[in-house]
Amino acid sequence: MPLTGTIIRRVHWPLMERLKQNRTRQYLHELREAQQLSPQALRERQADKLRRLLDHAVRRVPAYTEYASDWEAANDDPFRFLERLPALSKARFRASSDQYLTDGADPSRLIANRTGGSTGEPTRFYLNRPAVERYEAARWLGLSWHGIRIGDPSVMIWGSPLELNQQQARRFRLKERWLKNRLMIPAYDLDERRLEEHLRLIRRFRPVYLYGYASALHLLAEMMLARGVSPGVKLKAVVSTAETLHDYQRQAIAKAFRAPVVNEYGARDGGIIAYQCPAGRMHAFSENCVLEVVDPASGRPLPPGERGALLVTDLHNTVMPRLRYQLGDVIALSSDGCTCGIGYPLLAAIDGREDDMFVTPHGTYVHGHYFNHIMRNLDSFRTFQIVQHRPDMFTLKLVKEPDRYDPADEARLLGAIRDKLGEVSIEVCHVDRIPPTASGKTRYAIRECPLTGFVRE
Repeated sequence: MPLTGTIIRRVHWPLMERLKQNRTRQYLHELREAQQLSPQALRERQADKLRRLLDHAVRRVPAYTEYASDWEAANDDPFRFLERLPALSKARFRASSDQYLTDGADPSRLIANRTGGSTGEPTRFYLNRPAVERYEAARWLGLSWHGIRIGDPSVMIWGSPLELNQQQARRFRLKERWLKNRLMIPAYDLDERRLEEHLRLIRRFRPVYLYGYASALHLLAEMMLARGVSPGVKLKAVVSTAETLHDYQRQAIAKAFRAPVVNEYGARDGGIIAYQCPAGRMHAFSENCVLEVVDPASGRPLPPGERGALLVTDLHNTVMPRLRYQLGDVIALSSDGCTCGIGYPLLAAIDGREDDMFVTPHGTYVHGHYFNHIMRNLDSFRTFQIVQHRPDMFTLKLVKEPDRYDPADEARLLGAIRDKLGEVSIEVCHVDRIPPTASGKTRYAIRECPLTGFVRE
């Protein structure tokens, strides 16, 4: 679809810039220039932006006005002042979200958004256009590292907009196809019986890249590998987003689609936070946000290399600032440089959601990835889901491989779980499938109880 992409770049985007004052490409240019700067220069630019945000927040945002006098006495060190503020959990934000709206802001003129609520109540919030456009600019910069341009055709393995009526859904599809040059395969409805249909769509549309949930891309890849079929098009990348990308998923996706797998890290309520570069490292967009990693129990800041709860401060959403927002993920920062030449700081690890982190009856923590590692060595099961209801109570759902199921594997699995978690109660349920959420995501590890002494409020 070369012509469509050319029209998008040369006609549609200039019209958006002229008629709607869209600045995404301007922000993209700024991000591209900044990536050449030294770590010290990037830190100074980040400090200037944070200083302006804090000055705005303590003067005009009700939730932060109580800190105005402290800020005036902070001796102009924005990072140290930020660390002294309490972490903002999603529950706390939801309980008084109106207090985070800037004085005088008119919600009817803002961009309303909400999280998917896959672990409970959705979080609703407002954004301004500069923040949204800077998120998009960060995504396009990350894609450009892999030779992908604005307007290049893509196929998304994604959740469909279920809340739209028939007319709205048709308008959505037309906009996606002709203004964004992308088609969608519903992630929640992947079925081996429709594999050839999905592959025909990909071959006919000839995308430059695929984009989707890690679990959905992996499922499609496994179907293709089992059938021994190929995508039939040369892809520049398969971009995984919205979920933790495990090594076994990356390997299967790369093998099935015969293309490099690129990890995008972001969240609806956190923006595009980091992107994988050609050298395989994750670069955080420090021009757009400040990232902190803290101990999930005490809230103590952790040094680079140590995993902990991620706190995000968006530097550009001045209509509803959320300082030190507890995104719900576990990551580690890095103090290393990268061989690719991009100056943006690195992430050392992305371990996924805090909800995936389990707590033992003795108060120690075990990440859900542990169970993934066990399962990969057992041939008896197709997939699984483990749910922690209390520190001592779990439900384990298992989908058997009918031709390879061995009860001894199940005993080994239960033994490995108890080795790590202690003598806990585990209810085992054999099921036909683990259904994805309505958005198309599949969760393998879910904690329903709180972590003792979680990040201080």
